Amino acid sequence: MPYLFSASQRRARIQRAQLMLIFTPELVENPMAALQQVIELVDVIQVRPKGLGANSQEPSIAHDCLHWSREVLKALKPLGQARPLVLVNDRVDVAKTLMHDGLDGVHLGQEDTPWLVARDLLGPDPLIGLSTHSYDQVRKTDGTSLDYLGFGPVFSTSTKGLTASNNSVSAWVAHRSTSLPLFPIGGITPSNAWQLTPVGRAAVASSLLCSPAPEKAAQELKRAMTARGVEKRRR
Repeated sequence: MPYLFSASQRRARIQRAQLMLIFTPELVENPMAALQQVIELVDVIQVRPKGLGANSQEPSIAHDCLHWSREVLKALKPLGQARPLVLVNDRVDVAKTLMHDGLDGVHLGQEDTPWLVARDLLGPDPLIGLSTHSYDQVRKTDGTSLDYLGFGPVFSTSTKGLTASNNSVSAWVAHRSTSLPLFPIGGITPSNAWQLTPVGRAAVASSLLCSPAPEKAAQELKRAMTARGVEKRRR
């Protein structure tokens, strides 16, 4: 199928990726309408249908992940090779089911299926990302076949119901301690994203999906992590 990426293309794209959308349908009344406004501005979409607040720590339901992953892939199909990477949260079974339909991999939490098991089940081609929350967890990924890391929360976030245990400085240090692409996550907005300029990446959910102007918010986030951050450091 022409819109699928090879393993090398996936890894080249995740290395270049700057903005990851954590697609959480529960955040908005019409999630697909919000998605349509940013699909050409985000580099990665992680499909994460979950409850909000404290309920967000529960495992994703397979049926919901399968449904929304298919909806996202269908929406992206007209973009062909220009579309973002698409990952599913938690569900290795869903990743395996859709790996020949355009899904690019899976993102795992510390309490999810061990990534080594996921790699055995999925094979060498799909991407596997891992959530990390400390330097120790980041360091333990050295020399593995993981493809990228999430790190946070760097700011307090209502989406996951968590108070920040890290901050932007921690994200900088974690970023410099690994060769893997590292995406800070948690409470990132256009107004504070400049603090992540040294990292150059971010993963966001409500900042885009809940914005009255998702396209403008995505543009502002990317701009904040580049030129705006450089300008602030020069002052």
